[in-house]
Amino acid sequence: MANYILSCTSTADLSKEKFEKRDIRYIRFHFNLNGVDHEDDLGETMPFHEFYNRMANGEMTKTSQPAIGDYEAYFRELLKENKNILHVCLSSGLSGDLNAATLAASHLMDEDKDVRIIVLDSLAASSGYGLLMDAAADQRDAGLSMDELAMWINDNKLRVHHWFFSTDLKYYVRGGRVSAASGFVGNLLHICPLLNVSNEGRLVPRAKVHGVKKVEKEIVERMKQWADNGLNYADKCFISHSDCMGFVQPIVDMIEEAFPNLKGKIEIYSIGTTIGSHTGPGTVALFFFGKKRVD
Repeated sequence: MANYILSCTSTADLSKEKFEKRDIRYIRFHFNLNGVDHEDDLGETMPFHEFYNRMANGEMTKTSQPAIGDYEAYFRELLKENKNILHVCLSSGLSGDLNAATLAASHLMDEDKDVRIIVLDSLAASSGYGLLMDAAADQRDAGLSMDELAMWINDNKLRVHHWFFSTDLKYYVRGGRVSAASGFVGNLLHICPLLNVSNEGRLVPRAKVHGVKKVEKEIVERMKQWADNGLNYADKCFISHSDCMGFVQPIVDMIEEAFPNLKGKIEIYSIGTTIGSHTGPGTVALFFFGKKRVD
């Protein structure tokens, strides 16, 4: 039994059941839908289908990370159970989450010298962040100390690959990632941008692919290119999606055919309300371990 608590945020986009099964604690981000504030509670109070349907119908969304005070309150609750916490944040390339958690942890450690809180940057997001946390739980359960696990996470986080595509550019236009003109032309020509997360934890467009069928094949090609040991990949694979399961199954079929040595079944999750507020419905993301990300 580990003598520390392993923790992250709701933006790791795992299910509540998965978090509980792996004994991973999490703090919730927040989102605002059509002027009403909500917690990112993994779809409990607002099912994902409802959330994405409301986005598709034009309701506006905004997100916010936990504030320093939120983190202090969260850590204080965990400290009632254990004085040692290893907390892994959403990528600093996408959020200021790391700064808030670090400041809160520093304050609590100044307050009580017996408290120890290690805060790390995942350089990951969505179920790629979740894949990293799941692997970290494996290492914890294998007996790694808190310091050893912190070192393992830092050594391996850039091995988590995130490849994803979107079938509707209007949400990228709304967020300022794509110009209105490019979004209009892209949607007209059925262009599906293929993106990944860089070694700085930032979102980077990598290709413009015409049509869903082609981009589904292309995302699997990227796994063939980057996965540990190529087609002999023998680790876990996660997929997340924003209310578009119909796009997921063909990818699952292609991966299972190409990679016969996968560790267990491909695990499928919903892109949560925080990340989904920026991607919109119609996004599919693929996550696996591979060669270290270099740019």
